Amino acid sequence: MGSATTQALAASTQALAAAKDVTLDTARELFAAAHAVGESSQLSGALADPAAPEAARQNVVSAVFGGLSANTQAILRAAVAERWSNSTELVDGVEELAIRATAIAESGVDIEGELFGFLRIVAANPELELALGSRLGAQDAKGVLVERLLTGTTSAAASLIVSSLVRQPRERRVRQLLSRAMRIVSSQRGRVVATVHSATELNDAQRTRLSDALSRRYDGQVALNVVIDPTVVGGLRVQIADDVIDGSISARLADLRQKLAG
Repeated sequence: MGSATTQALAASTQALAAAKDVTLDTARELFAAAHAVGESSQLSGALADPAAPEAARQNVVSAVFGGLSANTQAILRAAVAERWSNSTELVDGVEELAIRATAIAESGVDIEGELFGFLRIVAANPELELALGSRLGAQDAKGVLVERLLTGTTSAAASLIVSSLVRQPRERRVRQLLSRAMRIVSSQRGRVVATVHSATELNDAQRTRLSDALSRRYDGQVALNVVIDPTVVGGLRVQIADDVIDGSISARLADLRQKLAG
């Protein structure tokens, strides 16, 4: 991510936070806008053109997205008023705003947990991952497939995020899309996500102690996603972003074998 995009994304996120009445419809419209911009090199180029005056870029938003709500148009105008490093990162930025809007609209829903649950389903079903990640077949059909799979099992918020992302993968793997969405939702809610690998399920007391310990270490609220992994043998393996804390017996045995091997 370029420095210009970092600044543009921060400013756009602030504009979203200042917006009133952010609903799932707002998020849905932002996803649609991201899809439209991503599908048209001419449109994305016009909106991300640093040589074009700010007013001209905002006028393009009004002309192309005039059918969207005033709230969504205002957020999009704020986004294109910023300088993005390139058109691809503008599309990424609008998509991130859509994910953040979903988190704002459904603040009481465990979206991260639901996304993680679907990610585990995808990881355990190679055929499903292949069907969703294949370049063959219409993207809309993949979105409909996801909606059918999630109906009755997840919230409308999580279903919107997943179905929208698989409709516009842009060369990204399904698990990569889901992991990024989880990080964005957690960031919007001011917390980080820890993926915990354990040989057995953690009880409520264990979850609380681990979450509290990690929150102190990372100076912020930490949400836990627990994966039951028999290969851990005992103890825990915790991953937060690029940090890995491996206290499992299997890791200790591997380290011991390495030392014995010289």
